[in-house]
Amino acid sequence: MAVVVVANPKGGVGKSTLATNIAGHFARQGHAVMLGDADRQQSSRLWLGLRPERARPIATWDISADLIAKPPKGTTHVVLDTPAGLHGWRFNDVLRMADKIIVPLQPSVFDIFATRDFLDQLAAHRHGGKAQIGIVGMRVDARTIAADKLREFVSSLDLPVLGFLRDTQNYVHLAAQGLTLFDVAPSRVEKDLEQWQAICEWLGA
Repeated sequence: MAVVVVANPKGGVGKSTLATNIAGHFARQGHAVMLGDADRQQSSRLWLGLRPERARPIATWDISADLIAKPPKGTTHVVLDTPAGLHGWRFNDVLRMADKIIVPLQPSVFDIFATRDFLDQLAAHRHGGKAQIGIVGMRVDARTIAADKLREFVSSLDLPVLGFLRDTQNYVHLAAQGLTLFDVAPSRVEKDLEQWQAICEWLGA
């Protein structure tokens, strides 16, 4: 079973956007997917409640902010949306569980420094843990100075930047319907799917 954790101790950086679309990617491949939401805001759970019956199934993983349990048998892929302020035993539990950890990061100096200690912990843990770790730049144009600064910062940690996702209303409009980029005709979201290509390759099938 593959377990992908989306984590950043700072709020409002796009964790739920990443988590729901990763789940959508796995569902599109025909996997038995569960989406867990350990965030008190329960954004991913709310999104699942909006998901139409015609869409590829993504099951709810009933967990709480205080309990991270093993997924039920039969699940092949799990995506976990984690809360802001992830630390302590929850952080250690997540690291033990995860096969892959994706950290969404916006290219502002405030977001970078707010996430620095967390990324240092991940980088240090990587050598003794099983999880692969990658960074995704959120709401950023890969051609900008801001993107260059983000690359420069992450390169100092020796962590890969998997891609950059632009600031677009496509995510907002689809989320409001319980959908992802992977649930609609590719021609509708062609530019965004191009940005996801390297991320999907890193995630694997």
